[in-house]
Amino acid sequence: MIKAGLFEVIKSKWFSGRKKRMTQHLNERFQSKLDQLEEVPIPSALAEALSKVKEVLKTSNDLVIREFFLGRDQPSRAAVLFIDGLSASRVTDEFILQAGMFDTRLDLLHTDNGGRQDLEQIEDDLRRLGIPINELEVASSLKEVVYAALTGDAAVLIDGVPRALTLNTKGWVQRGIEEPSTESVVRGPRDSFTETIRTNTAMIRRRLRDPNLCVESMTVGRRSVTDIAVMYLEDVADPKLVEEVKRRINGIDIDAVLESGFIEQFIEDHHISPFPMIQNTERPDKAVANILEGRVIIVSDGTPFVLIAPAVFAQFYQSPEDYYERFLIGTLIRLIRIISMGMALLLPSLYIAFSSFHPEMIPSRLVIAMAAGRSTVPFPSIIEAFLMEVTMEILREASVRLPGPIGPTIGIVGALVVGQAAVQAGIVSPIMVIIVALTTIGSFASPSYSAAIALRMLRFPMMIAASLFGLYGIMLLMIFIIVHLCTLKSFGIPYLSPMTPMNLNANKDTLIRAPLQWMFKRPEPFQPKDSIRVGDTSVEVDKEGESTNATQGSKPTEPS
Repeated sequence: MIKAGLFEVIKSKWFSGRKKRMTQHLNERFQSKLDQLEEVPIPSALAEALSKVKEVLKTSNDLVIREFFLGRDQPSRAAVLFIDGLSASRVTDEFILQAGMFDTRLDLLHTDNGGRQDLEQIEDDLRRLGIPINELEVASSLKEVVYAALTGDAAVLIDGVPRALTLNTKGWVQRGIEEPSTESVVRGPRDSFTETIRTNTAMIRRRLRDPNLCVESMTVGRRSVTDIAVMYLEDVADPKLVEEVKRRINGIDIDAVLESGFIEQFIEDHHISPFPMIQNTERPDKAVANILEGRVIIVSDGTPFVLIAPAVFAQFYQSPEDYYERFLIGTLIRLIRIISMGMALLLPSLYIAFSSFHPEMIPSRLVIAMAAGRSTVPFPSIIEAFLMEVTMEILREASVRLPGPIGPTIGIVGALVVGQAAVQAGIVSPIMVIIVALTTIGSFASPSYSAAIALRMLRFPMMIAASLFGLYGIMLLMIFIIVHLCTLKSFGIPYLSPMTPMNLNANKDTLIRAPLQWMFKRPEPFQPKDSIRVGDTSVEVDKEGESTNATQGSKPTEPS
């Protein structure tokens, strides 16, 4: 015990020291140009300001700088700069250039009694009266100007004014709203998130018209400067959870964040566990449902997948369709998913255990059929299972990478042809092909791709344990997996909650899906500030079809 404790201390100190040295080296090797421009003021001279911007952006052929004059009688030099492809050219032409070049009201406002130019007044007039754009801010540093251009905004510089106006002119080409591709919809809304962060936050806002819905903006990545939005209900989400999520995001130090998976890997609790610690989705209705339960949503620019934190194991076999159907149908479908996940994990290992160690537990006729099928197979059952499972994984990966119309065809035809040819060649038995097919179908039934990947990974150690110790090996590994799940936590929430620690109220929505009228409280493991979500809405209908309130015991008014 003493040696183990000493080893942990040495390891933690070594890792912390190594991380500190790497961070220091990164800071010395690379300092973002935007950070360097933090304290650099905007030069008053227009030519000098434009020269500095060109120096920072170097050979950027997509940088557009258009110089023009403000007013008519006493024109003042100005310039607008933006990145071609990120800004909307029509907005820049009609609402900046045209408004600044042809609006003669500025001539009456920016001169003093002696007819001399008042440059400070020019900027103020332009901000208040000259440019008809909704989002307009005043920038005082060169960093704000460069950042505005890199994010699709336009910046207006005026000769003699040590400030700039940054205008919202974002207008890059974006993908339209389509059906979700990784989460098929049977009943429910068919829109999905896109790669634009503001479109995604607006889709959540449209469904949740609550002023308590908070959207906090952040940026991650030294070079990419990726926009992040943290969304939660202020009067529902636990403040400690919200602060922990923001603290972990602020602690990310990387040069670029290209997808929300980068953020997930940096902020998750357990990096080595095969089970996902954070859930992802591309369905807005699913994101809103999790916000209402007290979770936090992390929306990242450039990806249609948003993150849901914290995550528990039960939500990986749940689907929004469970709540759109009546509770009996939802419960049945959920139980089918749980059985399918068990098949995906255990079927090959059970076949190996029964055929190699426990044939007496199989019915006699089935044993004879299995023996006849395996009479020409030269390999033991573990090699046979590994060959088929690896082949199926290769076919599955190949079908994903191929073009859309070809992929499913190759997957189905390849599996049939390879399976039939392997049986005829005597490499595998017919029942092994059936086992692998059922296993593959069971893994497809999981609503979460990340959870299905975890089961596919654990299937191979389970097969090895079954080949070594039979059913005892399967049970030992199952106990190890359950113990591992019990030790996991996601942002301080036990991974197996509400099953352990047991919470009877929250278990109405785990293995079964109780009627919505019974789930009047939010899940308690997330410690929501407002725990009530369903009020007293129970209604009875009498035999004549008239509605009565069951809780108040009111009866239909009888005619006098």
